[in-house]
Amino acid sequence: MRHEPFVRTESGTQRPAPSATGVNHMDRAIRLRRVLIAALILTATTLTFPSIEANASPVTGSASISTSPLQSKVCPVDWRKGRFYVKKLIRCAAHRYGVNADKAVHIAFRESRFHPKAYNSWSCAKGIYQHLCRYWPERAKAYGYNDWSAFNARANVMVTVRMVKKHGWGPWGY
Repeated sequence: MRHEPFVRTESGTQRPAPSATGVNHMDRAIRLRRVLIAALILTATTLTFPSIEANASPVTGSASISTSPLQSKVCPVDWRKGRFYVKKLIRCAAHRYGVNADKAVHIAFRESRFHPKAYNSWSCAKGIYQHLCRYWPERAKAYGYNDWSAFNARANVMVTVRMVKKHGWGPWGY
């Protein structure tokens, strides 16, 4: 037996509440919420991953010269401005390649405190993620940064994040 809610009238008697059949106020509210959430997600995605514009010079119309196509197309953050921008580059690269951004930032802090010129003379480890000197050239070449210095934060971060995506955090003790 279905239990109907009752509404009390002015005379004190109770009668059944009107049926809500056909009323779609809740449906409308849910649709509006879904549209709002979709708009917020789209906005956040656009701000996090801005569209890549063509790599052409507006003056001459010719393609600009760059060392690597990865340099300007993935995470266009100027890491030279300081530690905040190095962290921003790390987060961007981690999101781009599907790596845990918090772990990537934590390990970079532990390894170098976000200093691109960090160097350990005892082990010959360089850069943000302290790549060993003997491994860096091969790793850089494998991930498209041939002849880039390990002290270049962009190269160090991109090589590390792509390497982690493929092999995990093992070399860093995770």
